[in-house]
Parts: sequence; C-alpha cells; structure tokens
Amino acid sequence: MKILISPAKSLDYKSSLPIAAHSEPAFLSEAIQLNASLKTKSPAELQKLMHISEKLAELNWERNQKFTTPFTTANARPAVFAFNGDVYSGLDAYSLSENALGIAQQNLRILSGLYGILKPLDLMQPYRLEMGTSFGLNGQKSLYAFWKQELTTHLKNELSSSELVVNLASKEYASAIDFDALNTSVIHPVFKDFKNGKLKIISFFAKKARGLMTRHLIETNAQTTEDVLAFASDGYTFNETETTEATQPVFVR
Repeated sequence: MKILISPAKSLDYKSSLPIAAHSEPAFLSEAIQLNASLKTKSPAELQKLMHISEKLAELNWERNQKFTTPFTTANARPAVFAFNGDVYSGLDAYSLSENALGIAQQNLRILSGLYGILKPLDLMQPYRLEMGTSFGLNGQKSLYAFWKQELTTHLKNELSSSELVVNLASKEYASAIDFDALNTSVIHPVFKDFKNGKLKIISFFAKKARGLMTRHLIETNAQTTEDVLAFASDGYTFNETETTEATQPVFVR
C-alpha cells in the first residue's frame, strides 16, 4: 500500500528526534533548481506570489537564502518530524515504534511543492512553496506542470502489481498526481462530522482524521481496502449508507 498525504505550512526544527535514521529526497536536484529561482525573489515578491504576510515573506526569503547542499542532519530534518500541521498531529510520528517508522518509510509518501515527493525520513530544509502557487521553471507557469508527469511516473514505478493507493492528500496536492495513469486501485477517504444536525466536511477535523487514518494504516501494515474500512479512531467509523462511491468511502463521527 502507498499512502499519500500533504505537507504542512507550520514546521518544527527544534523537537528532539526519536531516531537517527534518515534518507535523501528522490527529487533533490529539482528542489535545487526551484530554490535557485526562489532565491532571486525579494521578500516583497514572495509576499505577492504566495499571498502571505510581510513577516512570513521575510522568514521565507531567509529560508530560501540559507538553502544549501549537501543535506546533513545538521542543516536538515526528516520530513515526517519537520512538518507540524493538523495531519501530523493526528499521525503523531514521534510516538510511532521503530518498526512502524520502517513501515511508514516503505508505504507513506508526502507530496511537496518544493521536493516533489518525500519519504518520511527524507531530509528536508525549511521552506514554503504550496503546490497551488503560480510558479514554475523553464516556461512552465505552475508547479503542477513542473511536477505532474515526474511524480506520477515515480509513484507508478514504486508500485508493485495491484498495490493499493490511499489518497489522504488535500485536493491541492492530490492534483499533482494523475491517478488514472497509475493503473491500480485508488481510494480517496472522506471524513464528515455532524454540525447543526447535518453531516459536513469540517477542514480542521478532516485534516486530523487523515493523520489518524495514516497512523492506523501504518501501525496495522494495511494492505487491502478492507483494512482501510476497518479504521475506527477518535469517533470516526466507516458509514456504508453515506458512501455513494466505492472509491470514496465516507467515515462519519
């Protein structure tokens, strides 16, 4: 099984790491190219490009300038311990066993605007470059144009025969993959909560639920659709009645 999740805007480069193991991103050369272009942009240009505050623009200008290779444990951090958003709160990688982290390294992939696709233990330096940013190289106007074929081919080559893909990434990041071209089964779980008497997708809760499901799939070394549907955590359970498409199972709380 391959599990896809999004990165996070908030980062943690201070917490103690639970393990020393690490790996190198598959698309580091492409990240270097993208960073070289980002380095030419002023804080004001970054603010306009990324629709962020002046303070965040200054921070990310500094990050772009400090980006350097080779990546080492002194200047970079494994991705799954660097991202610090709602999905990663649900995943809680710091409390995973060493065996579970090994399964995560095999099965979990993090989509990224700068790094393309990351294994959990791939070293990364701090950055901000959302996949939906109107930014590209070599005449391309978007990161989707830059990444889509590369990432789809890479993921397809990683898949074994009939290996299941579970897409827990946001629409913004999932759009960087041509799922039809993978030629395998893909599941896109949906998480809904009751609010004012109606079932709705509530972004904050759905993001955490994606992390919780990711953890479930890793800890159980899930392989099948049935393993996905068995997810039951923080009040969420599979709801067959609400599920209208088999490829989009709905989990309700």
